[in-house]
Amino acid sequence: MDMIDAVQAYFDADRNQDPDILTKVFCTDAIVHDEGKRHVGSTEIQNWWLAAKAKYNHVAEPLEAETSGSKVMVRAKVSGNFPNSPVTLNYIFRIKDGKIAEMGVK
Repeated sequence: MDMIDAVQAYFDADRNQDPDILTKVFCTDAIVHDEGKRHVGSTEIQNWWLAAKAKYNHVAEPLEAETSGSKVMVRAKVSGNFPNSPVTLNYIFRIKDGKIAEMGVK
């Protein structure tokens, strides 16, 4: 599957449970929208990701990706310790200067 490098690095870091690499793929002022909350900046994004990993012990496996300009949409199978696992979620990324500027999970 062909994905922009920053998006591929996000899923690789998630699979390898590497918070340092994960944080580096985001712009310093990036925004993440997940579970009705907004997380802004590298520190908040890393804290959000670490808390979610601790709570759900999840992993996201990309199934398909579509790129349109600076927007990347990825459908992924997410499995972990939560009801109805696995589920298919849609990740929407906005890329700026080769990094993730914004990400939403639905």
